[in-house]
Order: sequence, then C-alpha cells, then structure tokens
Amino acid sequence: MPSNSTPAVAQHALPSYLDAKHLGPWGNYLQQVDRVTPYLGSLARWVETLKRPKRALIVDVPIEMDNGTIAHFEGYRVQHNLSRGPGKGGVRFHQDVTLSEVMALSAWMSIKNAAVNVPYGGAKGGIRVDPKTLSKGELERLTRRYTSEIGLFIGPSKDIPAPDVNTNGQIMAWMMDTYSMNTGATATGVVTGKPIDLGGSLGRVEATGRGVFTVGVEAAKLSGLALPGAKVAVQGFGNVGGTAGKLFADAGAIVVAVQDHTGTIFNAKGLDVPAVLDHVANTGGVGGFKGADKMANEDFWSVDCDILIPAALEGQINAKNAGKIKAKMVIEGANGPTTTEADDILHDKGVLVLPDVIANAGGVTVSYFEWVQDFSSFFWSEDEINARLVRIMQDAFAAVWQVAQENKVSLRTATFIIACRRILHAREARGLYP
Repeated sequence: MPSNSTPAVAQHALPSYLDAKHLGPWGNYLQQVDRVTPYLGSLARWVETLKRPKRALIVDVPIEMDNGTIAHFEGYRVQHNLSRGPGKGGVRFHQDVTLSEVMALSAWMSIKNAAVNVPYGGAKGGIRVDPKTLSKGELERLTRRYTSEIGLFIGPSKDIPAPDVNTNGQIMAWMMDTYSMNTGATATGVVTGKPIDLGGSLGRVEATGRGVFTVGVEAAKLSGLALPGAKVAVQGFGNVGGTAGKLFADAGAIVVAVQDHTGTIFNAKGLDVPAVLDHVANTGGVGGFKGADKMANEDFWSVDCDILIPAALEGQINAKNAGKIKAKMVIEGANGPTTTEADDILHDKGVLVLPDVIANAGGVTVSYFEWVQDFSSFFWSEDEINARLVRIMQDAFAAVWQVAQENKVSLRTATFIIACRRILHAREARGLYP
C-alpha cells in the first residue's frame, strides 16, 4: 500500500491567479490531496475536482471612515465544492488574509463537512483588515458592504457564512440583517453563529472546543493515555482553545502552558483555567496573568506536556519547531496549523495528530444544527444539542480511526479518505451538466 510519507511536492495544473513558487496554505492542501489519491480507487478519475475551487470571488469593499476619508479593503468568498449541498464556512477579518488562504480554508471545509457527514459543501470568506484598528461603526459599515458585495453568492440554500477569526455573533447579525434587507425578507438561515435572539443555537460558541475535547477523549482511550493528570498546552485561548482547555481541566488534566498573541504563560503545577479565562475576557489576552510565569514564545513548543492543542492560526507547527514538541498527542483546534513537513516529523516521532478536519468539526456540526433549527423554527435544548454533537463526533472519529488502522495511514490521511470518497461519490453520481 502507499506510504504515509508520500513525497509532498507534486506538479499541479495551477490557476493563473496563483504563484506556483508561493502557494501558501493552498499548497499544503494540495499535498494532502496527493497523499489520499492512491486510496480513492476508481474515484481517482475525479480527483482534479478537489484541486480547483468551484468559484472564487474577489471584491472591493469601500467604506467611509469616521474621519470622512474613504478606505478600500480587499474581500474574498470562495466556494470550493457544492456537490453535497450548499457552501458552508466562516468569514475571517485579518490583515494577512490571502486568496490562497481562503481557498485552502474552503477546501478544508469541504473535507470537514464530509468527514462528519453533514450535507454541506465547503466555502470560506475573508477581508484583509485588522479589525482592532476600526471603530464599531466602521466595523459595521465594512461588514454590511462586504455582505452586499458577496450577496449574490450567499443564501440559506446557497452558501451559509459563520464566524471565524476576529468575527463573532454581532458580525453575523449585521450580515444577516444586510442580506435580509436586500432580499426583502428576514432570512435567519443565511448565517450561523448568530445571537440567540436572532435564531442562533445554544451551544454554538463552545461547539468547536467541545468537539476538540470529545475527539481527544476518544483518542486517549484508544491510545492508552490517561486524562487525569495529563499535562496540556494550548495555543490560542479564545472560544476554541479556552473551551477545550476548560473541559480538559474539568476532566482532571493539568493545563500547564497557554500562548496567544499577547504572550506565553506557564505553571508546571497547573494554571487556574477559569481565572485565565476571566483574565482573557477582561484584558484581551493571557499576557500579564499573575498566577503563572512568563515564558519566551519560542519555548512554548518544547513544553513538557502530553497533549498539545494548537487553536490559533494555520502554519504554526512547522519544520522549525515540530522536532521540539514533546507531546504524545496533538489536537488541531485551528484550521491548518500543521504544515506537511511538520506532519512527517511528528509522524516519525510517534506523535498522534488528531487533524483539524475532524478535531475542530464541532463548530460546523452545531452550525448545521442551527441551520436546521432556523428552517423549522423549532429550537432544541443545550443538553440535546451537546448530546447530538458528542454522538456525531464520536461516530465520525471511530470511523476515521478504523480506516487509519486498516490502511496503516495517519489520522489525517484517513479523514481525507473518508471525506474525499463521499465528495467524489456525490460528484460522480450527479455527473457533469451540461
């Protein structure tokens, strides 16, 4: 059978708008597709479908600033694949957003949705902006103008945005209202991650972190790692990392290190997680937390721990730091946090990597619940939502584990095998029109 360490570099027919020498995250995704192709059998004839986004929209987003000047921002919405249903994926506001990044994130959404078997395709959006430099009024005008510009692309049965980096329920409320005003009717199902009062779902904010915890528990059982007393290090302590850290601490694990954009904190005896979360809520980051020692950011990767949870941005674990990691298990709370080269290093070290395309799928799963509730105008209790989420994540992870064992491949490749087969089965069954 093919090796898990298939050469990462391959030649691809690239669209003219990408630079072959600087593919960014899209290049990482293409390498992952190369590794799964030998396991697709007769479906491999359709594999090029996975290497091209169905649609990519670039928009100019002009707004009037508070000082009366006009500023222009670059916005994107990419729909990678719609064979299994409408597009689904977040919108991020970040100064370093690129088309390559949004393309890769949309493709990972295709894989993620198929891996947990929710009836969505993959999509993603973003604006190149540092939202911290904008007033609330400027942020609202930016959000509404962007929504208007991509309005023909999105809709409850076309493409459903959600929160991502630097976006939240308020941003989704503005997006929903703008779309609704332009279509002449309230359309709660056009976005997920909304405030509860506007058709949002209970449990949505914590869903991604809860999913990270759920697959971590399942992997710990299967790999023989005892959670009580296990040391955990978390990068990013927002909705995903903070929720996961709290749940692991509640299960008896010891969170020893946390890193975010404000710095790195460490306490060998264990951090007071609720106190750290309060500090983050009050100050915007973990930096300056009194109940811990300050640590150099680069030393975070060599922390003595059993479980490492990267829950920030993509590309954080790379060829330079992967060799320093001492964890037995890496649970990817962020999208694309591990490069292909780092994946190989961790594999050779015997580190069990729970890939983003299954580990952080809790968010889109509860987004699916929210969408269903909006369509039916019938809402579920938080206990019911959490129970359904845990069951879906457990079943999906069990299938991934089984495929990995049968094919002797990494959990990432196993997840891609399951997801790509589902996507390409749908593509083949639907055929090409016209």
